[in-house]
Amino acid sequence: MEWNDVREQFPSKLVLVEALSTTSKDNIRTLDNMSVISTFDDNMEAWKAYKKTHLKNPEKELYVFHTSKEQPEVIEKYFIGSRGRKWS
Repeated sequence: MEWNDVREQFPSKLVLVEALSTTSKDNIRTLDNMSVISTFDDNMEAWKAYKKTHLKNPEKELYVFHTSKEQPEVIEKYFIGSRGRKWS
C-alpha cells in the first residue's frame, strides 16, 4: 500500500506499518510500499504494539507514523563503535 492510500483509509490515526519496499537517498529512508499492521488513537498504545511486534519479528522493518504526515520519511543514522566493549 502506498502512503497516500494509508492516509486516505486511516485519516488522523497513528499507524504501525511494516516497510515492504524502501528507497534511501542522502540519509533519508522513504517508504514506497508498506503494510498497515494496526491503527491507534493513543501514542503509548502504538509504541507498545511496536515493541511487542518487534520482539516477535526483529527482522521486520517497522515504523509508527501519524497519517497527518505528508510523507513517511526516516532519517538514517549509522552507529560505529564497540558498544562499550573493552579491547586489549
